[in-house]
Amino acid sequence: MKRAAAFPAASLCLALALAGCSADPEAADGRVHLTFWHGYTESDGDVLEQIVEDFNTSQDDVVISTEVNPWDVIDDTVLPALSAGTGPEIVAMPSERLPVYADRRALVNLDDFYADDPAAPELQPGAVDMVTTDGGAYGVPTGFVPLTMFYNKALFAEAGVEVPTTWDEWVAAAEKLTVDSDGDGTPEQYGLALPDHATVGNGVWPTLFYGNGGDVVQDGRAVVDSPENAETLEFWHDAIATGSISPTGLDGVKGDSLFAGGRVAMYVGGPWMASVADENGVDYGIAPVPAGPRSPAASAIGVSMALTVQADDEQRSAAKEFFSYFLAHERSVTWSLGSGWPPLRTDVGPDEVDDNPVVAALTTQAPLARPLLPGVVNNADVLEAVDKLTQRAMAGQPVDALLAEAQQEVEEALDE
Repeated sequence: MKRAAAFPAASLCLALALAGCSADPEAADGRVHLTFWHGYTESDGDVLEQIVEDFNTSQDDVVISTEVNPWDVIDDTVLPALSAGTGPEIVAMPSERLPVYADRRALVNLDDFYADDPAAPELQPGAVDMVTTDGGAYGVPTGFVPLTMFYNKALFAEAGVEVPTTWDEWVAAAEKLTVDSDGDGTPEQYGLALPDHATVGNGVWPTLFYGNGGDVVQDGRAVVDSPENAETLEFWHDAIATGSISPTGLDGVKGDSLFAGGRVAMYVGGPWMASVADENGVDYGIAPVPAGPRSPAASAIGVSMALTVQADDEQRSAAKEFFSYFLAHERSVTWSLGSGWPPLRTDVGPDEVDDNPVVAALTTQAPLARPLLPGVVNNADVLEAVDKLTQRAMAGQPVDALLAEAQQEVEEALDE
């Protein structure tokens, strides 16, 4: 994979000089000071702020100050701030942005942290893969959650349908749950809402590809044009075209709305759909995405925090102390219960987080989770190619030609 340019020349010189020219991190109080930018603004933000405060009071050597902004504002401002020497030493970001900043030499390699920290072997393997790019770890996961299936319990009970566990069962259940009372070809109630583009985290179709043994990118190579992916697209087009089990031309926003309005019995989404359902009075259940012909699998949505090149040696050591503190077993439980994310550690069981039923359900599904395009710098263009592929395939266009076109577009994105 070709590497994008790092910083502009002047910025690169500044970045290289930061360690030697930055102000002494030990303030008058003799402590090492760190700034931490993040975009957690709801209950997750409250619990993260409490964890930072607890860390600050747990020892006398390090003080972390947080700055909270929307994720897109952080994305727009972190590189200019680092170039000016006014950025954060720690920054949180959605997982798809991590390879971009690692590629631009804005982040510090954390392989030594993973080699030494006792929490590292207990982390979900997929979460570690999520923060790995170019063979090195450049972040510490703060969230890693598999997409899951939400279902409307009332509609299931009315139709006498069991929760499906395989694709065939999924389609059969969706057919029974689809209601077209007036026979006009447009159901009043759909068994499934399967967006064909702009899906949650763009992970719904990769999830389906994984379930049939396919993928989009493997080991830095485009693999979207495969017999497995052709089978997947044809299977779901046939299911939708034959049984009208899902609307066509659907995006994720409309899918959310249909499930919230009680017009859809099954929907694939993230943990926030629990709040959407609660707010709209939908009695919902949570189950793993039904397994494909090859295996059960689910694409994951993630967030990580990273150490920037602005930090000098003392600040880097101090930041790693905080990372260890955050990943400890006790904080993993606290963070999960407060944030709604399943535990990052494999040794935290559902019984430890059963005060939050959504988290407990997602904890049992965490081993199915796979990071979406880990280490892929130009992931936005890759996902755009997949979006065009799935939308046009569900509209009935020839799958073989679409896959060949998508393969070329993904290859070009990887080469940029």
